[in-house]
Amino acid sequence: MDDRFDRIGLAVHPRRGLDNALASVRDWSQRQDAELVQVAALDREVAPPGEAADCDLVIALGGDGTTLAALHAAAPAGKPVLGVACGSLGALSSVTADKLDEALDRVAAGDWRPRPLPALSAVHDGAEPLHALNDLVLVRAGAGQVLIEVTVDGERFVGFGGDGLVAATPLGSTAYTLAAGGPMIAPGGSALVLTPLSPHGGVCPPLVAGAGNEIEVTLDPGNGGARVEVDGQIKAVLDRLETVTFTLRLEPDFATLVSLGEDESAIAGLRRRRILIDSPRMVVRDEREAKAPF
Repeated sequence: MDDRFDRIGLAVHPRRGLDNALASVRDWSQRQDAELVQVAALDREVAPPGEAADCDLVIALGGDGTTLAALHAAAPAGKPVLGVACGSLGALSSVTADKLDEALDRVAAGDWRPRPLPALSAVHDGAEPLHALNDLVLVRAGAGQVLIEVTVDGERFVGFGGDGLVAATPLGSTAYTLAAGGPMIAPGGSALVLTPLSPHGGVCPPLVAGAGNEIEVTLDPGNGGARVEVDGQIKAVLDRLETVTFTLRLEPDFATLVSLGEDESAIAGLRRRRILIDSPRMVVRDEREAKAPF
């Protein structure tokens, strides 16, 4: 992408106050002599609707959810996304709203670098792949358990009845997966993780699979039906007894975030947001050592 912008895409949070951030974006787009269109969250109209494929840059105003929506819109066309935190700083934000003017000037000058993000690709029955930047969730939609079978390289890993399964990217391993008791993939790791939700009986540990593993997940919705969710959005509702098998793999460099070289590390962000917290014993020890005379 060259330094000239002809069209800028916007993705906006449906409810947050965005007046100052929107004013900054509008002023900047006018200085660029660029058209401003809206590519996501169209239920809150702030610009004429447009396609991300026709844009040079997509700007997400809101939080991580808004940035995920922008990434899904921009990734098929290979367009970069600038995540702007209009509230608390999240994992996908490059800048806070109060520093947006400076950030946009840097983008216009080409003073940024791409931050590639992998996606989890899920294919079933020859349908178009589903792509999850955080996670794919297979979860019961009503009363009764779903039945899930996981195979690795053609070999049965485990089968169980329960509430469902979360399959996550390294980025998503710090979200629903972590809350469900699954492992966190270290920053820079290339793996996907599958975490059972409330399995009933058996021994069903979370599974960490490498990019080269062939993973298949078969879902039997049972009598209550099931939902297929991608990054928190419902993509399909399966009727009772409608069994489906997904083939999962990690697709590198699926989407691109704009990085200004000042990104908070993943671990630092988790600690700041108190998603990772030291045990009280460690806190007491650190305080004691800080007070030691030498």
